[in-house]
Amino acid sequence: MISTAGTVGKWKAMARPSLPSSLDSTLPGISREVLSVSMEPKYQCQQCKEILRKPFQAQCGHRFCVFCFKQLTSSGPIPCKTCRAEGIFEEAMSMLNIAVAFPDNAARREIDSLPAKCQNDGCSWSGTLKEYEGQHEGRCDFERVKCEACQALILVSEKDRHNERECEARTLNCKYCKVTFNFKEIKAHDEICQKFPMQCKDCGKKKIPREKFQEHIKSCAKSKSACQFSEIGCRAVVDNGKQQEHEQTSMTEHLHLMLAVLSSVRLRAEGAGELQEDSGLGLYRGPEDASPVGAHAAGHNAPRGVGPGVQQKVTALENIVCVLNREVERSALTLEALSRQHRLDQEKIENLSNKVRQLEQTLTMRDLQLAESEQSLRELQFCTYDGVFIWKIADFSRRRQDAVGGRAPAMFSPAFYSSKYGYKMCLRLYLNGDGTGRGTHLSLFFVVMRGKYDALLKWPFSQKVTLMLLDQNNREHIIDAFRPDIIQVVSIFSICLDINIHFILLA
Repeated sequence: MISTAGTVGKWKAMARPSLPSSLDSTLPGISREVLSVSMEPKYQCQQCKEILRKPFQAQCGHRFCVFCFKQLTSSGPIPCKTCRAEGIFEEAMSMLNIAVAFPDNAARREIDSLPAKCQNDGCSWSGTLKEYEGQHEGRCDFERVKCEACQALILVSEKDRHNERECEARTLNCKYCKVTFNFKEIKAHDEICQKFPMQCKDCGKKKIPREKFQEHIKSCAKSKSACQFSEIGCRAVVDNGKQQEHEQTSMTEHLHLMLAVLSSVRLRAEGAGELQEDSGLGLYRGPEDASPVGAHAAGHNAPRGVGPGVQQKVTALENIVCVLNREVERSALTLEALSRQHRLDQEKIENLSNKVRQLEQTLTMRDLQLAESEQSLRELQFCTYDGVFIWKIADFSRRRQDAVGGRAPAMFSPAFYSSKYGYKMCLRLYLNGDGTGRGTHLSLFFVVMRGKYDALLKWPFSQKVTLMLLDQNNREHIIDAFRPDIIQVVSIFSICLDINIHFILLA
């Protein structure tokens, strides 16, 4: 009888060859749920009980995934458990050994041709098992994997977003102090982070590091704090920047409060002395408790039976009152000096205001003169002194639209003269017509204006007026001439000429 241990030792002594990369695998069998049909037992791995992946056949005839077979024989040849379970174990043939096992290509071809479907919810992929293993396995957007940090099941397509934004166990770096912490601790860290930016509710300043916030509160001009005399009864709460002003304006109130405290201390001290004197208990005092003669002479105003500690407090408070009185006198002198300076400043401000008003008036006059000069310059630029004036109107379409819309119904031309010292005239044009010609005609008015030399001219105006609408193509001009009706003429008058054109010719 040959022992099994001896057989195993013999198989372990055999060399273990390496597998080619095309036959090697790092994954166990394929899940049987992938198959679209029921799985036959011959396609099942005897170790992982799933569909064979790159099947290997042992010398006993049983099939295993190459990954499972390598795991089983990693320490050397071992007996086949399936042979033992089936009752067909033979010591010579039922040993699993990578050296004598071989790839089962026939079984692999059969398995590759089996119909398959994706087992992930929401995925409609289908094909052969070979296509699933080579193209779809591990690439399905609907496949769920476990997050290594929080152990939650997530879609493969959302893994990056989950790791960056959603995972509660992800690691973050504080953007203020650069400390590393978990996402769950972000609120707790923000509450203790010394670099976390805070905002002062009083002055509105932002981005104050927490480590400097208390320092800012103490120096913030708009932050409120209790008056330093609050211990003796002052209830004022003022801005830090106005503490000194409050102390100066409330000096009298603080003195009254101090006086009330002193009076209270005196009453308590006197009450304690009377109680000790009238109690009749004959309390014993040793020599060390007796006041020296010099001290008694110095404090002759102190009530009998008052302890030295109370007397010292009273004396200290009296000194404080004296100091406060001197501060009041000094503040009064300072206030008087400031009042005089304020009056002087007010006079200076009033003088400067008068100068500013004078300069503003001068500037206004200069602006008027400049406007008149500009107007005169424009008149000289377009002005003629021979009684002939050509008015060229630019941007005609836009101006006519303004006239139709009522925004600018009328236009005035620059002034021109009949001679150097003659009549001053201009033209007024309604691009959408005026009066009965509105909407159908272009209305042109001839206007005699008030001039500098009207006293030298003959009145009423009786000169001949010729109006021409020039055709820019030099084909047909529209011309009309007239003399004013002397009976209806006044010193300044206008004459209207309606030209029935339909805005074809553009001046």
